Amino acid sequence: MLPEPTKADPEDVARKLAAAPGLKLPPEPEWILGPDNRVIDYKMQGMTFARKAINRIGMLVFNMVVTHIPSHLFRQWFLRRFGATIGKNVSINRGTTVLDIEFLTIGDNTQFGWRCMLDARGGLYVGNNVTIASDVHIIGGGHDVQHPDFLPIPIPTVIEDQVWIASRAMILPSLIGRGAVVAAQALVNKDVEPLTIVGGVPAKVLGKRNPEALEYRDFKYRPLFF
Repeated sequence: MLPEPTKADPEDVARKLAAAPGLKLPPEPEWILGPDNRVIDYKMQGMTFARKAINRIGMLVFNMVVTHIPSHLFRQWFLRRFGATIGKNVSINRGTTVLDIEFLTIGDNTQFGWRCMLDARGGLYVGNNVTIASDVHIIGGGHDVQHPDFLPIPIPTVIEDQVWIASRAMILPSLIGRGAVVAAQALVNKDVEPLTIVGGVPAKVLGKRNPEALEYRDFKYRPLFF
């Protein structure tokens, strides 16, 4: 008999919610199993057809059209219209892809470079005064490789305040603590402690950040036509 498909660890989810109460979680997956525990029917998020359709329409229109329109205000208006929570003085540069807009939360004064991937299918929270450079990918889960139906496992990611993630880093589901730094092209596959500098594949601790370096506030960067 096969085991039931895997879900996100409830303790991990609770820990991330405690760190970021504003994290928006999608409904849990739903499935119907046959007598051998093979999946007969599956929903990655247990939502109504209408709600799912609105999410899909918003995602397709944003990623195919809106992300390329040279207006920060319009792009963010569109994301908010389809359920994203976005603070003030946020910059999301052109070419950024967003998956499941409804479960994306971004704090104040946070900046995203060009062509980022924001996978919010498991819930994605990015705090205040965060700098995320171009081509960063934030991934919202994985697959159950031990089950023959290879089902997705949505897992939330939390990035706390004043984190810097440098160009082309990849962030797998994790909790990145306040003031942490992720070096360029690093692969983060586990939590990063506050004020910790990490780099490499997989990311390892390289040093610590001076807490007095976190005094910057209300940073606004919206270059024209970006």
